[in-house]
Amino acid sequence: MTILLTVVLGVFLIVLHRLFVSPGRAAGWVGEHFVASHYGLPPREVLDPQRPGPPPPAHRAEERQSVAHAAWEGDWRAAERYVTAAGDDWDERWARLELLQQIAQEDDAWLDSWRAAEPGNCDAATLHAGLMVHRAWEIRGGGYAHEVLTSDMDRFRAMLPAAIEEARRAALLDPANPGPWVVMITAARGAQYGRAEFKPLWEGLVARAPHHYEGHWQALQYWCAKWFGSDRRMMRFAGRAVRKAPAGSPLAGIYLHALNELTDRPGAVALPATPMTRSRLKRIAASFDTVAPDDERLPVLRHLLAHYMLRSMMYGPALEQFRLIGPWCGAQPWRRNGNPVVAFETARGTAARLSRTRPAATSQAYGMGR
Repeated sequence: MTILLTVVLGVFLIVLHRLFVSPGRAAGWVGEHFVASHYGLPPREVLDPQRPGPPPPAHRAEERQSVAHAAWEGDWRAAERYVTAAGDDWDERWARLELLQQIAQEDDAWLDSWRAAEPGNCDAATLHAGLMVHRAWEIRGGGYAHEVLTSDMDRFRAMLPAAIEEARRAALLDPANPGPWVVMITAARGAQYGRAEFKPLWEGLVARAPHHYEGHWQALQYWCAKWFGSDRRMMRFAGRAVRKAPAGSPLAGIYLHALNELTDRPGAVALPATPMTRSRLKRIAASFDTVAPDDERLPVLRHLLAHYMLRSMMYGPALEQFRLIGPWCGAQPWRRNGNPVVAFETARGTAARLSRTRPAATSQAYGMGR
């Protein structure tokens, strides 16, 4: 028994050393000795804290700007064509609806004209319902419930039933379109839907788009402890997303958002750095390698992946993610303490040091990140 306790205590002390002492020493080494280019990373001088990843291709940005200008000039047909062009790629179709919602937030006269001209158009009706939800959330704000004024909370909750009803009507216009169901799932937690009420909404979404990224993200919020779930339910939901994520989809990244929910809140719990967590992080990394390099959701997710790999003592895999990220450091994990460049530099330097990767004798070329 004494030998067993000695072994257990020894392992415990090794883990504590790796968790706290090694990263602390590595941070000191980063400031004095780390040369990023020796590890295939861009030098500190070119780090960009303004963005999490590269800007969209010029043709994509120009198309979006053209749609916005047309809408603000009263031409809703450009918006209709823009959404319709996504076809049955439901993630892309939703992303385009989100852009149109941003455009409508500034001026929605064109949306009113579209709905009047085409009352049977599901996209226009979905966009209107989503805008109603957005305006309700603007009143509430993003704080925790106890931080919201009672009057604002009352207005918020009063607006959501009408938005859900609008989304239900939109769903009837195109039964195959999952967009209205995403709107309903988004509104459900604010509307105080219990689990029995939420279940048919979720089933309605996955029957139409079983791997819908935004739908999963909104459902994750429902299942987190601050709404109608718990840490256990949230992590179980996120684990299923990892398992069922198809090639080419960033859906596995939902698990990273769940980890963020666990660790980035008042009274946060420690990261569950278990073999299961590490296995899932490896699986997520492999899944991301199948995602199109220009998928605009990917950079933010890679930052989270690198961050949680580092916290899980997966230093070599974390270093590889930093190489894929490139010079972009304007993402959440690095912005928390005010200076993303310093935080990012320390994190990737720590990964390089503790991975025991041998530095190259000369600077290596680095990529701009997938």
